[in-house]
Amino acid sequence: MTGLTTIGLVLVASLAIGLYGVHAARTSPDFLVASRRVSPGWNAMAIAGEYVSAASVLGLAGLMLKDGIGAMWYAVGFTAGYVAVVALVAGPMRRSGAFTVPDFAEYRLGSPAIRRLCGVIVLVIMLLYLVPQFKGAGVVLHLVSGTPYWVGVVLAGLVVSASIAVGGMRSATYVQAFHYLVKLVFISVPAIYLVVHVGPGVRAEALRPAGAAAPGVTAGEWTRPLVDIEGAGLPLLSTWSVLLATTLGAIGLPHVIMRFHTSPTARTARRVAVMVIGLLGVFYLFPAVYGLLGRVLTPQLVHSNATDTVSVVLPGTAVQGTLGSVLTALVATGAFAAFLSTSSGLLLALAGGLSHDLFGGGVARLRVAVAAGAAVAVLLSLPAAHLDINVVVGWAFAVAASTFCPLLVLGIWWTRLTVAGAAAGLATGVVTATGAAVLSATTRPASPWLTVLLAQPASWTVPLAFLTMVTVSLRGTPADWSERAVLRLHAP
Repeated sequence: MTGLTTIGLVLVASLAIGLYGVHAARTSPDFLVASRRVSPGWNAMAIAGEYVSAASVLGLAGLMLKDGIGAMWYAVGFTAGYVAVVALVAGPMRRSGAFTVPDFAEYRLGSPAIRRLCGVIVLVIMLLYLVPQFKGAGVVLHLVSGTPYWVGVVLAGLVVSASIAVGGMRSATYVQAFHYLVKLVFISVPAIYLVVHVGPGVRAEALRPAGAAAPGVTAGEWTRPLVDIEGAGLPLLSTWSVLLATTLGAIGLPHVIMRFHTSPTARTARRVAVMVIGLLGVFYLFPAVYGLLGRVLTPQLVHSNATDTVSVVLPGTAVQGTLGSVLTALVATGAFAAFLSTSSGLLLALAGGLSHDLFGGGVARLRVAVAAGAAVAVLLSLPAAHLDINVVVGWAFAVAASTFCPLLVLGIWWTRLTVAGAAAGLATGVVTATGAAVLSATTRPASPWLTVLLAQPASWTVPLAFLTMVTVSLRGTPADWSERAVLRLHAP
């Protein structure tokens, strides 16, 4: 009951904060980029709020419980991605004057067809990313209240779509900054208390878990500091693929790129990205606590295929009575805030892809697009209860890394990029990365190599997309104005 109450309070506060931004959402620039007047501090907290998703709060600890400490490479990649964003795209993207990635593509290449192709890819990435968020909401609400899984999915969809539809980017900024603070406090305080409470004996056991107490993999495999996707026995390839997907995927995530357009200048956009690195670094200290202690105290979650719930289940297992219930409520509320804030940014980018980039602009159409996108995401999330959160998010990152990352990097730094090259690379990246994800979910490859290459395909789809863009572009002739377009991206 405590958890349900605190989640309810966060939902009410989120709606109230979202309504505060209604008066500032009168035009498409207001709705999509808050008229480029968001301060660096608010923007950094909002970006961190929407970036710290279900994959970070639940999925990361769950993967660590199941597969070992090598899962923390996901956190490394999630954070390192912003280093690449600062170095390669933040400033130039802001100078482009675009609102969305498809906007940038049309500015750089002068092709409405490329804009529409990018709009379709935005939908693919955003839906892959939204499904695990709504799944997490359903799982958490079921744990704290006993309600059916679908109730949490539908409730999250209603709250997020209502908040975004009325206020747009300014509402999302305030809500996501609030959610970052909720997540940081509500996840870190129970984690710190648990570390102190369980005592040195349990902490020592957590660092050297025995195979008998921790099913799934042997103690030696669990403590190996590398990712081993689906136990394929190829940890170096698995780790390389995860790092490529998470680091380069951050460059291509539409909702992340959209955020930098809310900054008043390119210099401010870079400052915001640097601040985000610090905020993410602080947060990612804590999911490891739940994974480590969960390996000793809640090993049964591996057998029941419920590892995504470890962050919520662990406090009540380690601490009995009222205090345990309070700690569980805090973690559950922090997790629910993660779903809401990430979903807000995703829905906004999805609405931009549907309305602004595919079917014409206007605030009314953008609001309809928010509702339509939320409805589709909810319908896709209802049968997804059995999927690992981090696995599905990893697919979204792989698609982003294989499509928008090469488009943005080459479009910003290479004057020879052509329309044909960009189209060929985008098509190659989205087809191969999405196809690999579908095959991984529907088949069981006999080869360990094929298992890894399908489950996390970035190690081959990203180089293939880059190579395709470069090869096809070199066979054509760039537009006469391409050098001027690139110069504008870099000139003060």
